[in-house]
Amino acid sequence: MLSGPSGVGKGTVVAAVRRRYPHVWVSVSVTTRSPRPGETDGVQYRFVDTAEFSRLVERGDLLEYAQFAGNYYGTPRGPVEQRLEQGIPTLLEIELHGARQVRGTMPQAQFVFLAPPSWAELEARLAGRGTESPEVIKSRLAQATIELAAQDEFDCTVINDDVEHAAQELVRLIESANGPVA
Repeated sequence: MLSGPSGVGKGTVVAAVRRRYPHVWVSVSVTTRSPRPGETDGVQYRFVDTAEFSRLVERGDLLEYAQFAGNYYGTPRGPVEQRLEQGIPTLLEIELHGARQVRGTMPQAQFVFLAPPSWAELEARLAGRGTESPEVIKSRLAQATIELAAQDEFDCTVINDDVEHAAQELVRLIESANGPVA
């Protein structure tokens, strides 16, 4: 399970992990936010409206869910449980609130916090996206303060000062938990 503040590069690092370790299955979260340029439904996220998200919550189909920056995000339960039952290394990319929920239901999971090399770098990454309003960036930075303060709740921290180095560290952690896959 990988968590960290918005803008830290979770998606970029996870993509690098997949290139190095294609055997890992990465959960596709459900969200009510609109796709960013270049995002495809079912690949980066499964994009749904608020009514559908509410139905998923009511049916207990989400392992975790949270509202963040005005949108809802959640992890579908079924695909995660299926991969774990099959012994497939599984990676969840989720926010702090979701990580806390998963900790309560899957305490045996390995919880990794992805941290920025500095606060200034995090601000630059969020602003550099060019996809969000100043108000949303301000909200994400306020949440990042809370998330950075909670990193001691995680089993370990990986600093994303270099994407390939951070990905290699995550692969090492996955292999230490699951063993190498040939």
